Amino acid sequence: MTTLSTHVLDTGAGAPRADLEVVLATGAGAELERARTDADGRIRFATVLDGGHHALTFATATAFHPVVRVDLTVDGAEPHHHVALLLSPFAYTTYKGS
Repeated sequence: MTTLSTHVLDTGAGAPRADLEVVLATGAGAELERARTDADGRIRFATVLDGGHHALTFATATAFHPVVRVDLTVDGAEPHHHVALLLSPFAYTTYKGS
């Protein structure tokens, strides 16, 4: 069983992205949890995950990328996964953090 957290940073503004809605779902699309980033752009999901395919959908509300979906494979043997999302006006990148 594994936990998951995320951190969203607005690289254009040089600041965390607060109050951004994020949906955690199974790979098949069943919603597991919906949350909003805190003032530091972070969410620690309460849902405990089994291994397998999952997705995070970020409602970025930007003109070019209004929604960002990050598909990931959760390794159930690891106690925690962290997914960071860096946003700019016309691009985004993501990485597995620690």
